[in-house]
Amino acid sequence: MEEIIEDPPTSAVLLDHCHFAQVIFNSVEKFYVPGGDITCYYTLTQHFIPRRKDWIGIFRVGWKTTREYYTFMKVRKILDQRCWRRIKNHVVFSAYYLPKDDEYYQFCYVDQDGVVRGASIPFQFRPENEDDILVVTTQGEVEEIDQRNQELCKENQELKDSCVNLQKQNSDMQAELQKMQEELETLKSINKKLEQKVKEQEDSWELELLQLKEQNQKMSSENEKMGIRIDQLQAQLLIQEKEMEELIQGDQDKTKQLEHLKKENDQLFLSLTDQRKHQKKLEQTMKEMKQKETTATKKQQELTDQNFDLTRRLSENEFICKTLQKEKEKTEGENDLLKRENSRLLSYMGLDFDSSPYQVPASAQGGAQQNPGLVYGNPYCGIQESSYPSVASIKKCPTCNVYFTDGMNQEEHTFEQHGQVLCLDCPVCDKSFPLDQKQIFEDHVLCHSL
Repeated sequence: MEEIIEDPPTSAVLLDHCHFAQVIFNSVEKFYVPGGDITCYYTLTQHFIPRRKDWIGIFRVGWKTTREYYTFMKVRKILDQRCWRRIKNHVVFSAYYLPKDDEYYQFCYVDQDGVVRGASIPFQFRPENEDDILVVTTQGEVEEIDQRNQELCKENQELKDSCVNLQKQNSDMQAELQKMQEELETLKSINKKLEQKVKEQEDSWELELLQLKEQNQKMSSENEKMGIRIDQLQAQLLIQEKEMEELIQGDQDKTKQLEHLKKENDQLFLSLTDQRKHQKKLEQTMKEMKQKETTATKKQQELTDQNFDLTRRLSENEFICKTLQKEKEKTEGENDLLKRENSRLLSYMGLDFDSSPYQVPASAQGGAQQNPGLVYGNPYCGIQESSYPSVASIKKCPTCNVYFTDGMNQEEHTFEQHGQVLCLDCPVCDKSFPLDQKQIFEDHVLCHSL
């Protein structure tokens, strides 16, 4: 038993049995063996809410007030109020504090106001019967006993099932009885107040009667008035009884309404189940759509990469086209210079360049077809062929626009070295890029690593 710090809350008022069904004691034995601890099991009904200073005491049968307890234990504090009726509540009484006689006792649940909320069946503290009895039975008697035992077990099971049903019915009846008891308590409280008022008035009348004996006539008239007042109070009491009947009828109507609401709740639960199934189908559809979206996203990314590669190649081709266009324009300019130089030389030799712009003078071919006006031929023909390189032998750097000729091997080697210095070669596919296209070269190398 836990250490008792203070006395439990009690009351000296004589109590009736109107609240005894709010706490139900379970598994109470008819007797307990002295010298051992005992466990008291109890259940809280739905109409009762436990408080911090509630306690359970052992009372001798015949007690009048809660101050007559023999020993007590404080109930265990439950933090979660939703678990009051789902857990098995119990307290343990230590053997040291239990009664030592064979009188009848009972458990009582007392709240912090000193009001008894539940009482158990009576029990005793007495030792078990230790007499050893030797029983000799025959085989036939043993078989009869076994058969009888089976029948008793079957009857016991039937009785247990019947007991469970009766306990359930008892619990329902106790709940209804509790409602009626609460209403009856309210009416008793009102009636008690009215009786107290009547008593006070009667005391006042008696006092006035003792003081005013000489005014008997006046007192008689006042007594008649008070009789009328009593009639009025009785009429009010009748009205209140009718109101109580109306409240009882209203309670029954609310019970029917509650059953109707339970049926509607079941229908709503079925509808909610259908909605959940539909929601699962929608979630499956959404999952499939997400998978399709993921596939489409991957396909779009591949197309984007292809588009990026084509765009890059188009940019490279546009750059190469612009470079070739510039080289073409420059070549056309050089061609115009050569044409003007050729025209000047032909004019110097007396030929019309416009009439035969691409003909070679007859003196350059030798034989009898030389110009008869020139005895020794064209003195500049050999100089032109030997002094000026041909157009096909001129090489131009596409980057810095420097010209190289094929006249000497040293110059050709210089042109190749010059191209290698001014170009960027790809280490993967050996593709070359001009030095001013460094960003395109880096993008090209990066594409190989993707």
